[in-house]
This record gives sequence, C-alpha cells and structure tokens, in this order.
Amino acid sequence: MSLNPQILHKKLMAEAPFAMRYQENENLEAWQEKARERLGKLLGYPHLMMPENDHFTVEYVDDANPAYTDTRILFDSEPECTVACHLWVPKGVEGKLPLVICLQGHSKGMHISMGKPIYEGDEQSINGGDRDFARQIVARGQAALVLEQRAFGERGGSAEGPGCYQVVMQALLLGRTLIGERCWDVSRAIDMVEAHFSQQIDMNKIALMGNSGGGTATTYAAAMEPRIAAAMPSCAFCGFKASIGDQRHCTCNYVPGIINDFDMGDLGSLIAPRPLVVVNGKDDKSFPLWAAKEQVEITRVAYKAAGAEDKLRHVVGQAGHRFYAADSWPVFDEVTGWRK
Repeated sequence: MSLNPQILHKKLMAEAPFAMRYQENENLEAWQEKARERLGKLLGYPHLMMPENDHFTVEYVDDANPAYTDTRILFDSEPECTVACHLWVPKGVEGKLPLVICLQGHSKGMHISMGKPIYEGDEQSINGGDRDFARQIVARGQAALVLEQRAFGERGGSAEGPGCYQVVMQALLLGRTLIGERCWDVSRAIDMVEAHFSQQIDMNKIALMGNSGGGTATTYAAAMEPRIAAAMPSCAFCGFKASIGDQRHCTCNYVPGIINDFDMGDLGSLIAPRPLVVVNGKDDKSFPLWAAKEQVEITRVAYKAAGAEDKLRHVVGQAGHRFYAADSWPVFDEVTGWRK
C-alpha cells in the first residue's frame, strides 16, 4: 500500500506507450502529417485565433549601433494579443539575410537575448551562459528577431522573473496550453516578417533557437511549423519523465496527456529532415544528459528514414544549464550551410 500518488504517476510514466512514435516501416511524411495534427490538438491549437489584422507597428528604428540596426516592432498574434519584438539587421551585409528567431529561457525578458541587462542579476545571466543570442547572430552577419514570449518580460513577467503560473492555468481552462500559445506566436512572427520584411530576409532561411524554456519552445514550434528551416534547442531536449516528470519545473512545460503519445525525441522526428542541432550541458541536472542522448537516438530513426542523418547533431557542452556558443555555432553553420 502506498499513500503517495507520485509512485503511481511515475510507474505510469515509465510505462507510457508513446502511441504516436514513428516506426521505421512508416512513410515519414504521412506520419508527420498525422502526428502534427495530433500534437496541435494537445497544444490547444484548435482554440487559437488568427487576427483579422496584425496591427503591425514600428515603434522606433535605432541606427546608433555601428554593427546593426534595431527595429522595435509590435504586432498582434491573436485578436487583442500583442507581441513585442526587436529585429536586428547587421550593417554592411548585402542581399537577403538568414534570420534566426531568438527565444530566451525562463528569465526577466527578451532583453537577455539582446545582451542588455536591466535588472539585478541580468549581467550574470547573460555573460555566464552565452545568452546574448542576438549579439552573437548579428556578429555572424545574420539577422536576429528577438521575441518576447508570453508570460515573460513585457508580456506578463516582472523584475522578479516570469509570470507563467496564472497564464498557464487560464490557458488550461480555455482548452489551450501556454507552450502552444508561444509556438503560435512564433508562426505569426514568421507571417509578420514575410508581410513586412521579405525584401531583407530570406524566407527560406529562417531558424529558431533558445535555451532552457526557450529551447522547449524551439522544439515544439519547429515540430509544428515547417517554415522553420533549422532549429537549435539548448538545455531542453530531454526525456519528459527524467526532466519535467521526475523533477519540479515551471508549469509552462506541461502539456496534458502528451506522454501518452509523444516524448521529446518524437517531437524531434517532426523536424526531420530539416537541420536540428540539439545542445545539452554535461552537468545539467534539470535536463540529464543520459536522457537527452536517448531522445536524440529516437529522433535519429526519422532522420535516417529521411536520408538526412547528417542534419541531426548533438552538441554537449562541458558544464551545466546554459548555451554553448563556441561549440554550437560551428555545427549550426555546417548543417545549414548558410554562412559562407
């Protein structure tokens, strides 16, 4: 007899059927169509709404930095739901540019991705983990779109940190999930770029990256959105049981019922054959490396079936829960071929 319900829950997670897992004898494209429809339902996509008008607004264009131009943008991803973002375009680079969409992890806002500390502790968060994604990207001659995710920073966070809990619970009451809403915002951001910046941006070279919670959103959004041509999730790609099942994580990580159909590696299978660079930290206790390796091998089956095993890479940094710029960008360049 056991009075602790976690014992039952952990047993059920260990015995999860992962009913939607890709099998080697299946047609990969047919499986992806079926699996993407199922994942969309789990994420609450049927309850999300396209805006009639994106109310695209440029708040300002800052040309002061010698390396890039910063355009501050607002647009609606759903009716009465506004997204704040910054488009950084490097100076002195000709032609249409690849674009990397940046999703910060659990932090105090998108200013982390821009390497601009505002609150106490921001500087350590940025410099202690290569989290200034946008600065890295423009230095590489590519454009960066820094997206404020729902419940972070200007969109429901505070100086204390993210404000996920109540937003998650409200979403669940509505048949939605916060992670699904964040993925939706990424897709609508791509719509916005295509509508307003396609003369500057190569729409066939749009990548998505993020660390921790940003890496989780990267994996889900790339699984759902085929226009994302490459993905680089960091310190998030891991077995559900070993990470968010056995450990306490923020409520925004959880999708009701998902473990019955998918594990993280199955979401990776939805990204095949597009370049996927999975980044983990050797000593990351929140997303254990051994469980991450298992999930990469699950994803590898789909990449082999697509004849694209060389497009799936696993980068392991020699520390903990952070991004590893020096290790990861050369691999990203190799699998995408976007940087000459």
